Amino acid sequence: MIAGRGGKWSRSGSGDPGSSEGFSRRQVLSASLVGAGAVLLGSSLTGCAPAATGDSKGSTTVRIWDLFQGADGAKMQNMQAAAMKANTDVNVESVTLAWGSAYYTKLAMASSSGRPPEAAVMHLSRLAGYAPGGLLEPFDLDELAKVGIRKEDFAPAVWEAATYKGELFALPMDTHPFITFYDPKYAKKAGLLGSDGKMAPIEGADAFLDAGRKLADATGKQGMSFGYLMDTAQSWRLFWGLYNQTGAGFELTPGKRAQLDEGKAKEVIEFIQATLDGKIALSNQDYNGGVANFVSGRSAMILSGEWELPAYQDAIPDLGAMPFPNIFGTPANYADSHSFVLPKQAHPDPARREATYRILAHLVKSGSLNWANAGHIPAYRPVQDKPAYQKLSPQSDYAAAGDIVTLDPPVWFAGAGSDFQARVCDAMSDAFQGKKSASSAVSGMLKQMDRLLSTPNPA
Repeated sequence: MIAGRGGKWSRSGSGDPGSSEGFSRRQVLSASLVGAGAVLLGSSLTGCAPAATGDSKGSTTVRIWDLFQGADGAKMQNMQAAAMKANTDVNVESVTLAWGSAYYTKLAMASSSGRPPEAAVMHLSRLAGYAPGGLLEPFDLDELAKVGIRKEDFAPAVWEAATYKGELFALPMDTHPFITFYDPKYAKKAGLLGSDGKMAPIEGADAFLDAGRKLADATGKQGMSFGYLMDTAQSWRLFWGLYNQTGAGFELTPGKRAQLDEGKAKEVIEFIQATLDGKIALSNQDYNGGVANFVSGRSAMILSGEWELPAYQDAIPDLGAMPFPNIFGTPANYADSHSFVLPKQAHPDPARREATYRILAHLVKSGSLNWANAGHIPAYRPVQDKPAYQKLSPQSDYAAAGDIVTLDPPVWFAGAGSDFQARVCDAMSDAFQGKKSASSAVSGMLKQMDRLLSTPNPA
């Protein structure tokens, strides 16, 4: 059972009792394959994580898998080079794989083979599909303390999400929330800037819609951009963050029907429909269209992930940003987290494990400032207190979003790049376009959740 922040449910459950605990490796692997759409992998398990033929002379090799492409990939390579410079006895072998379900399927298969890399990057929202099934090893808190990693240096919500049955299974490197970016020149024209030159916080649905109309008048086009059509996550990110702002609860238990507060879920979708009225925001915009409208000045604000920061800054040098407005009363901001995990080793090497802790600690503590340049919020909070971070604009203006993170429900089928996100987005699409009611969207989401909760896990 997974409880929310105290709302009541309006849907009666039925079906046989189920449990999300005690998954076998085969169960978790099967679940991953379902989420990947039965992706056919072109390499064998041995090919996924080849055994090292021997460490470089005088050094210990640490293999790390990641899914960072483009600018993020270059930053990670620079961060790893700096970590090796600080730990001259360690050689990092980095492997970058394509982002998406195939990455997580391959990671599950490598762990099942017992010959995975020493460490891997994982979205924290995917942890529930791996830790319960024995595909990962927990971090030793005493060993982490030796390299300067302590619980109190991380936001409580993020540390809790990285924990399973009292043990830490992921070391968070960042939080990457779904926030709002804005163009200050239009916000000023709309009368929405404070004396500090930044947009004042927006509180409540009426204030948000009113701000959208004022921004639309300022641009002469739309007030905001929200691109979601044909996208496998955008609608869910917006909905789930807002739903958690209502304080409503939820229950997703395998073998039972999904339970949400349907009244609150309907209220959230009706609010989104009111936003997508053609003036505040278009109701038929895809992801690229939303970005194009914002950077070209046809809209003054965009509802977006912070990972798009570099692209927006290229077009709007004085770009502004802030955490997602509190519409429904409970502070909550949809987010995920790039975290490091320790895939299950059949025969762990003590020297490599010790070296892995040192390298990961360096990446999290010393590399986070470089990582923040891409827009990501350092999970290691002491970095946020450094003058160099405080000078980053607009990153420091939305850093508070990292303290009120709302991740995907902790069930095996949810999380970044999952089939679950794609299916619930599809269920909301027609309602966002005004073709169906909010009630039908909620029913559609519950139907998809029920289907996944009833999917049998092979014994």
